[in-house]
Amino acid sequence: MRFIQEFRENDHIIDHYLCKSKQSLKTRTGKTYFSLKLQDKTGIIDGKVWEVTRDIQNFDEKDFIKIDGLVLTYQNDLQIKINRIRRSAPGEYAPIDYIPQTDKDIATMYDKLQQFVKSITNPYLHKLLENMLTNNPTVAKTFQNHSAAKNMHHNFLGGLLEHTLCVTEICEFLAPRYKHVNRDLLITTAILHDLGKIYELSPFPENDYTDDGHLLGHIVMCAEMISREADSIEGFPKRLKSLVIHSILSHHGEYEYGSPKLPKIIEAYILHFADNADAKLKMFEDSLNELNPKTQWSPYNKLLNRNITDSAYSPPIHEEE
Repeated sequence: MRFIQEFRENDHIIDHYLCKSKQSLKTRTGKTYFSLKLQDKTGIIDGKVWEVTRDIQNFDEKDFIKIDGLVLTYQNDLQIKINRIRRSAPGEYAPIDYIPQTDKDIATMYDKLQQFVKSITNPYLHKLLENMLTNNPTVAKTFQNHSAAKNMHHNFLGGLLEHTLCVTEICEFLAPRYKHVNRDLLITTAILHDLGKIYELSPFPENDYTDDGHLLGHIVMCAEMISREADSIEGFPKRLKSLVIHSILSHHGEYEYGSPKLPKIIEAYILHFADNADAKLKMFEDSLNELNPKTQWSPYNKLLNRNITDSAYSPPIHEEE
Protein backbone atom coordinates (compact mmCIF):
# COMPACT_ATOMS: atom_id res chain seq x y z
CA MET A 1 0.00 0.00 0.00
CA ARG A 2 1.16 3.55 -0.76
CA PHE A 3 0.73 5.58 2.43
CA ILE A 4 -0.13 9.27 2.20
CA GLN A 5 2.98 10.25 4.17
CA GLU A 6 5.09 8.80 1.34
CA PHE A 7 3.39 10.79 -1.45
CA ARG A 8 5.56 13.03 -3.61
CA GLU A 9 4.70 15.38 -6.45
CA ASN A 10 3.95 13.59 -9.76
CA ASP A 11 3.39 10.21 -8.06
CA HIS A 12 0.75 8.09 -9.83
CA ILE A 13 -1.45 6.58 -7.11
CA ILE A 14 -3.73 3.57 -7.52
CA ASP A 15 -4.81 2.36 -4.10
CA HIS A 16 -7.51 2.26 -1.41
CA TYR A 17 -8.23 5.11 1.04
CA LEU A 18 -10.91 6.19 3.47
CA CYS A 19 -13.05 9.00 2.09
CA LYS A 20 -13.13 11.13 5.24
CA SER A 21 -15.22 13.88 3.64
CA LYS A 22 -16.92 14.58 0.31
CA GLN A 23 -18.26 17.88 -1.01
CA SER A 24 -20.00 18.53 -4.30
CA LEU A 25 -19.03 22.05 -5.40
CA LYS A 26 -19.24 24.33 -8.43
CA THR A 27 -16.47 26.03 -10.36
CA ARG A 28 -16.83 29.69 -11.33
CA THR A 29 -18.30 28.54 -14.63
CA GLY A 30 -20.90 26.38 -12.88
CA LYS A 31 -19.25 23.03 -13.52
CA THR A 32 -19.70 20.40 -10.78
CA TYR A 33 -16.62 18.90 -9.11
CA PHE A 34 -15.92 16.86 -5.97
CA SER A 35 -13.61 17.97 -3.16
CA LEU A 36 -12.50 15.03 -1.00
CA LYS A 37 -10.34 14.38 2.00
CA LEU A 38 -8.63 10.99 1.88
CA GLN A 39 -7.19 9.34 4.97
CA ASP A 40 -4.92 6.51 5.96
CA LYS A 41 -3.04 5.93 9.22
CA THR A 42 -0.23 8.30 8.16
CA GLY A 43 -2.29 11.36 7.33
CA ILE A 44 -4.95 13.15 5.31
CA ILE A 45 -4.72 14.64 1.82
CA ASP A 46 -7.08 16.72 -0.33
CA GLY A 47 -8.41 15.10 -3.47
CA LYS A 48 -10.14 16.82 -6.40
CA VAL A 49 -12.36 15.23 -9.02
CA TRP A 50 -12.58 17.82 -11.79
CA GLU A 51 -14.25 15.56 -14.36
CA VAL A 52 -17.30 13.72 -12.98
CA THR A 53 -17.53 10.97 -15.61
CA ARG A 54 -18.62 7.33 -15.73
CA ASP A 55 -15.19 6.47 -14.25
CA ILE A 56 -16.28 8.18 -11.01
CA GLN A 57 -18.61 5.55 -9.64
CA ASN A 58 -21.11 6.22 -6.86
CA PHE A 59 -19.57 6.51 -3.37
CA ASP A 60 -20.32 8.30 -0.10
CA GLU A 61 -18.46 10.02 2.70
CA LYS A 62 -16.93 7.47 5.12
CA ASP A 63 -16.68 4.84 2.36
CA PHE A 64 -13.42 3.09 1.58
CA ILE A 65 -12.66 3.85 -2.06
CA LYS A 66 -10.11 2.82 -4.67
CA ILE A 67 -8.70 5.79 -6.55
CA ASP A 68 -6.55 6.38 -9.60
CA GLY A 69 -4.93 9.80 -9.52
CA LEU A 70 -1.88 12.02 -9.78
CA VAL A 71 -0.21 13.87 -6.89
CA LEU A 72 0.17 17.59 -7.57
CA THR A 73 1.26 20.65 -5.60
CA TYR A 74 -1.26 23.43 -5.03
CA GLN A 75 -0.45 26.47 -2.85
CA ASN A 76 2.53 24.57 -1.39
CA ASP A 77 0.39 21.60 -0.32
CA LEU A 78 0.12 18.20 -1.97
CA GLN A 79 -3.25 17.12 -3.33
CA ILE A 80 -4.47 14.40 -5.70
CA LYS A 81 -6.15 14.99 -9.03
CA ILE A 82 -8.40 11.93 -9.21
CA ASN A 83 -9.45 10.40 -12.52
CA ARG A 84 -11.16 7.21 -11.39
CA ILE A 85 -13.00 6.07 -8.24
CA ARG A 86 -14.92 3.02 -7.14
CA ARG A 87 -16.04 1.69 -3.78
CA SER A 88 -13.57 -0.75 -2.22
CA ALA A 89 -14.79 -4.28 -1.72
CA PRO A 90 -14.47 -6.11 1.63
CA GLY A 91 -11.11 -7.84 1.84
CA GLU A 92 -9.36 -5.35 -0.46
CA TYR A 93 -8.12 -3.27 2.46
CA ALA A 94 -7.11 -3.73 6.11
CA PRO A 95 -9.05 -1.27 8.33
CA ILE A 96 -6.09 -0.89 10.71
CA ASP A 97 -4.15 0.80 7.86
CA TYR A 98 -6.62 3.69 7.95
CA ILE A 99 -6.55 4.47 11.66
CA PRO A 100 -3.74 6.87 12.63
CA GLN A 101 -2.33 5.96 16.02
CA THR A 102 0.20 7.12 18.58
CA ASP A 103 3.78 5.95 18.23
CA LYS A 104 3.96 5.62 22.02
CA ASP A 105 2.92 2.60 24.10
CA ILE A 106 -0.65 3.10 25.32
CA ALA A 107 -0.34 0.77 28.33
CA THR A 108 2.79 2.56 29.53
CA MET A 109 1.20 6.00 29.16
CA TYR A 110 -1.94 4.92 31.00
CA ASP A 111 0.12 3.45 33.84
CA LYS A 112 1.98 6.77 34.19
CA LEU A 113 -1.33 8.61 34.35
CA GLN A 114 -2.58 6.22 37.02
CA GLN A 115 0.50 7.01 39.08
CA PHE A 116 -0.59 10.63 39.05
CA VAL A 117 -4.07 9.56 40.22
CA LYS A 118 -2.52 7.63 43.11
CA SER A 119 -0.44 10.67 44.09
CA ILE A 120 -3.51 12.82 44.86
CA THR A 121 -3.77 13.17 48.64
CA ASN A 122 -7.05 15.12 48.83
CA PRO A 123 -9.60 12.36 49.51
CA TYR A 124 -12.40 14.02 47.53
CA LEU A 125 -10.30 14.68 44.44
CA HIS A 126 -8.80 11.20 44.64
CA LYS A 127 -12.26 9.66 44.81
CA LEU A 128 -13.44 11.84 41.92
CA LEU A 129 -10.61 10.59 39.68
CA GLU A 130 -11.14 6.97 40.69
CA ASN A 131 -14.88 7.12 40.02
CA MET A 132 -14.59 8.94 36.70
CA LEU A 133 -11.63 7.06 35.24
CA THR A 134 -9.83 4.34 37.21
CA ASN A 135 -12.88 2.37 38.36
CA ASN A 136 -14.94 2.90 35.21
CA PRO A 137 -13.65 0.28 32.73
CA THR A 138 -15.81 1.51 29.82
CA VAL A 139 -14.61 5.11 30.13
CA ALA A 140 -11.01 4.00 30.79
CA LYS A 141 -10.91 1.86 27.64
CA THR A 142 -12.51 4.53 25.47
CA PHE A 143 -10.20 7.19 26.91
CA GLN A 144 -7.09 5.17 26.04
CA ASN A 145 -8.13 4.61 22.42
CA HIS A 146 -9.64 7.99 21.59
CA SER A 147 -8.31 10.98 19.69
CA ALA A 148 -7.92 14.46 21.17
CA ALA A 149 -9.21 16.32 18.11
CA LYS A 150 -10.77 15.93 14.69
CA ASN A 151 -8.00 17.77 12.85
CA MET A 152 -5.82 20.13 14.89
CA HIS A 153 -3.57 18.07 17.18
CA HIS A 154 -3.29 14.52 18.54
CA ASN A 155 -5.97 13.46 16.05
CA PHE A 156 -5.08 9.77 16.21
CA LEU A 157 -5.86 6.65 18.24
CA GLY A 158 -4.30 7.15 21.66
CA GLY A 159 -4.02 10.89 21.05
CA LEU A 160 -6.30 11.86 23.93
CA LEU A 161 -4.23 9.82 26.39
CA GLU A 162 -0.93 11.12 24.98
CA HIS A 163 -2.11 14.74 25.19
CA THR A 164 -3.58 14.33 28.69
CA LEU A 165 -0.40 12.74 30.04
CA CYS A 166 1.80 15.46 28.55
CA VAL A 167 -0.42 18.24 29.93
CA THR A 168 -0.35 16.55 33.36
CA GLU A 169 3.45 16.26 33.26
CA ILE A 170 3.78 19.95 32.36
CA CYS A 171 1.49 20.87 35.25
CA GLU A 172 3.50 18.67 37.62
CA PHE A 173 6.66 20.49 36.53
CA LEU A 174 5.15 23.95 37.05
CA ALA A 175 3.22 23.32 40.28
CA PRO A 176 6.12 23.67 42.78
CA ARG A 177 7.60 26.69 40.99
CA TYR A 178 4.86 29.16 41.90
CA LYS A 179 3.31 30.16 45.20
CA HIS A 180 -0.34 29.52 46.03
CA VAL A 181 -0.65 26.51 43.71
CA ASN A 182 -2.83 23.67 44.96
CA ARG A 183 -1.01 20.76 43.34
CA ASP A 184 -3.84 18.25 43.87
CA LEU A 185 -6.38 20.56 42.24
CA LEU A 186 -4.07 21.28 39.30
CA ILE A 187 -3.20 17.63 38.60
CA THR A 188 -6.83 16.53 38.97
CA THR A 189 -8.04 19.06 36.42
CA ALA A 190 -5.15 18.26 34.07
CA ILE A 191 -6.22 14.60 34.04
CA LEU A 192 -9.90 15.44 33.53
CA HIS A 193 -9.74 18.54 31.32
CA ASP A 194 -10.48 16.80 27.98
CA LEU A 195 -12.41 13.76 29.20
CA GLY A 196 -15.55 15.09 27.52
CA LYS A 197 -13.92 14.40 24.16
CA ILE A 198 -14.85 10.73 24.43
CA TYR A 199 -18.42 11.93 23.83
CA GLU A 200 -17.61 14.93 21.61
CA LEU A 201 -15.92 12.82 18.91
CA SER A 202 -17.01 9.52 17.40
CA PRO A 203 -14.65 6.50 17.36
CA PHE A 204 -12.31 5.76 14.48
CA PRO A 205 -12.31 5.53 11.56
CA GLU A 206 -14.88 8.36 11.49
CA ASN A 207 -13.37 10.54 14.28
CA ASP A 208 -16.01 13.19 13.65
CA TYR A 209 -18.21 15.36 15.85
CA THR A 210 -21.21 13.67 17.42
CA ASP A 211 -24.54 15.47 17.82
CA ASP A 212 -23.60 16.40 21.40
CA GLY A 213 -20.17 17.41 20.17
CA HIS A 214 -21.79 19.93 17.84
CA LEU A 215 -24.46 21.08 20.29
CA LEU A 216 -22.56 21.08 23.59
CA GLY A 217 -18.82 20.52 23.11
CA HIS A 218 -16.34 18.71 25.33
CA ILE A 219 -15.90 21.57 27.82
CA VAL A 220 -19.58 21.67 28.79
CA MET A 221 -19.92 17.88 28.75
CA CYS A 222 -16.87 17.44 30.99
CA ALA A 223 -18.17 20.05 33.45
CA GLU A 224 -21.50 18.19 33.60
CA MET A 225 -19.72 14.86 34.15
CA ILE A 226 -17.69 16.28 37.04
CA SER A 227 -20.74 17.92 38.58
CA ARG A 228 -22.72 14.67 38.57
CA GLU A 229 -19.83 12.64 39.98
CA ALA A 230 -18.96 15.18 42.68
CA ASP A 231 -22.60 15.24 43.81
CA SER A 232 -22.48 11.45 44.22
CA ILE A 233 -19.50 11.64 46.62
CA GLU A 234 -20.70 12.20 50.17
CA GLY A 235 -19.39 15.43 51.69
CA PHE A 236 -17.68 16.71 48.54
CA PRO A 237 -17.00 20.41 49.35
CA LYS A 238 -19.11 22.79 47.28
CA ARG A 239 -16.25 25.28 46.74
CA LEU A 240 -13.85 22.52 45.70
CA LYS A 241 -16.39 21.32 43.16
CA SER A 242 -16.70 24.87 41.79
CA LEU A 243 -12.91 25.23 41.53
CA VAL A 244 -12.57 21.98 39.59
CA ILE A 245 -15.38 22.89 37.21
CA HIS A 246 -14.03 26.43 36.78
CA SER A 247 -10.67 25.04 35.65
CA ILE A 248 -12.45 22.88 33.07
CA LEU A 249 -14.63 25.73 31.82
CA SER A 250 -11.67 28.10 31.45
CA HIS A 251 -8.92 25.84 30.12
CA HIS A 252 -9.09 27.24 26.57
CA GLY A 253 -8.08 30.55 28.09
CA GLU A 254 -10.12 33.05 26.08
CA TYR A 255 -13.77 33.47 25.11
CA GLU A 256 -12.91 33.42 21.39
CA TYR A 257 -11.28 30.00 21.80
CA GLY A 258 -14.39 28.46 23.34
CA SER A 259 -13.88 29.05 27.08
CA PRO A 260 -17.14 30.01 28.82
CA LYS A 261 -15.01 31.59 31.58
CA LEU A 262 -11.57 33.19 31.80
CA PRO A 263 -9.08 31.54 34.21
CA LYS A 264 -9.49 33.23 37.62
CA ILE A 265 -7.34 30.96 39.80
CA ILE A 266 -3.66 30.18 39.30
CA GLU A 267 -4.31 26.46 38.80
CA ALA A 268 -6.71 27.19 35.92
CA TYR A 269 -4.17 29.57 34.36
CA ILE A 270 -1.40 26.97 34.52
CA LEU A 271 -3.74 24.34 33.05
CA HIS A 272 -4.58 26.66 30.16
CA PHE A 273 -0.92 27.29 29.34
CA ALA A 274 -0.01 23.59 29.62
CA ASP A 275 -2.89 22.59 27.36
CA ASN A 276 -2.07 25.29 24.80
CA ALA A 277 1.66 24.53 24.87
CA ASP A 278 1.23 20.82 24.22
CA ALA A 279 -1.31 21.40 21.44
CA LYS A 280 0.85 23.98 19.64
CA LEU A 281 4.08 22.01 20.04
CA LYS A 282 2.39 18.91 18.63
CA MET A 283 1.38 21.00 15.60
CA PHE A 284 5.03 22.04 15.26
CA GLU A 285 6.12 18.41 15.51
CA ASP A 286 3.62 17.35 12.86
CA SER A 287 4.82 20.11 10.53
CA LEU A 288 8.42 18.95 10.95
CA ASN A 289 7.28 15.53 9.80
CA GLU A 290 6.01 17.14 6.57
CA LEU A 291 9.22 18.89 5.53
CA ASN A 292 9.71 19.23 1.80
CA PRO A 293 12.81 17.08 1.09
CA LYS A 294 14.02 19.63 -1.48
CA THR A 295 13.69 22.83 0.56
CA GLN A 296 13.57 21.44 4.12
CA TRP A 297 10.58 23.70 4.85
CA SER A 298 7.10 22.52 5.75
CA PRO A 299 3.98 23.50 3.81
CA TYR A 300 2.37 26.67 5.20
CA ASN A 301 0.67 25.82 8.49
CA LYS A 302 -2.59 27.76 8.61
CA LEU A 303 -3.13 27.10 12.32
CA LEU A 304 0.33 28.32 13.31
CA ASN A 305 0.45 30.96 10.54
CA ARG A 306 3.94 30.08 9.36
CA ASN A 307 6.23 27.70 7.52
CA ILE A 308 8.51 25.59 9.70
CA THR A 309 11.99 24.12 9.31
CA ASP A 310 14.19 21.85 11.41
CA SER A 311 17.00 23.56 13.35
CA ALA A 312 19.05 20.36 12.96
CA TYR A 313 19.09 20.69 9.17
CA SER A 314 22.46 21.74 7.71
CA PRO A 315 22.16 23.15 4.18
CA PRO A 316 24.88 22.13 1.72
CA ILE A 317 27.83 24.50 1.53
CA HIS A 318 28.42 26.00 -1.89
CA GLU A 319 31.84 27.42 -2.64
CA GLU A 320 31.86 30.99 -3.91
CA GLU A 321 32.68 31.27 -7.57
